[in-house]
Amino acid sequence: MLRHLQELGDRISVPVKPDSEGFLGRECPEQDCLGYFKITPGTGIKVPAPCHCPYCGFVGDQNTFSTQEQIEYAQSYALREVSNALSSDLREWGSNLSRSISGGLLSIKVDVQGKLLPLRYYREKQLETEIVCDQCTLRYAIYGAFGFCPDCGIHNSLLILEKNLELASKQLTLTNAAEQSLADHLVGNALEDAVSAFDGFGRETCRIRNAKAADPAKAGNISFQNLAAAKQKVQDLFGVDLECAISAADWVFTCRCFQKRHLLAHKMGVVDGGYLNATNDPHAVLGRKINIQSNEVAALLASLRSLGTYLFSQLPAP
Repeated sequence: MLRHLQELGDRISVPVKPDSEGFLGRECPEQDCLGYFKITPGTGIKVPAPCHCPYCGFVGDQNTFSTQEQIEYAQSYALREVSNALSSDLREWGSNLSRSISGGLLSIKVDVQGKLLPLRYYREKQLETEIVCDQCTLRYAIYGAFGFCPDCGIHNSLLILEKNLELASKQLTLTNAAEQSLADHLVGNALEDAVSAFDGFGRETCRIRNAKAADPAKAGNISFQNLAAAKQKVQDLFGVDLECAISAADWVFTCRCFQKRHLLAHKMGVVDGGYLNATNDPHAVLGRKINIQSNEVAALLASLRSLGTYLFSQLPAP
């Protein structure tokens, strides 16, 4: 009698389609996190692998990362499939019953009526940052900028740093066709953006590893806007000497660039006594605007790449 219902078996396959950009929503099952992110099926690790939450780092089975909206949709889909099968069985039973007693004194007609149960449709959310992991090639999207790759688990802070340094380099390229005042502005912006990118990278790289530091609270809040001060804190808390990443001359040069960024951000680029005391810059004149050249910023970008790679590789794994 319940042929259609039995044909469903003990498992119903629910189609869950990616959004228009190819992303499929995921949600961290940890109650203290519940972070929403998206992945692109078919990219990343090609064999079954656990899923990593980009935000809190929780690792679990892929099927535990379904979003609440997906679960509600799947439940409504399964319920409609069961309802449809049951309606088909009832109609078949009614038809068989009508045929079995036809031609006698008594006539029975069974009319089974019902409407399709509604589906709980949903739409994937728009996120802020799309990333292609440089380790496993997974394409994913998250809120914010930094996070762990959902497939291989590598943190993307070094990748984000590289992308931001590339943008700064493109600003320098634009100076070739710009008039002088605009070119100077672009060079200054490139310097500020590069230092800000490294500051964000350094903070995040230390934060996710703060449990391995001598003082986790301090390690989770290291500022990299003053490179010399950051170097001392990283050495004290993690035992890693950042200065070893580049030559002594490049270190002095990079620290001076960071001080120039401070002048641009807080002094309208005008040289003050603090800058002269910190850098001993022989070309700077008190009360005059600091001079910044395009090739100087290009050299800074190279130093920051070396410093970033060294810091990322030398700090203990999170």
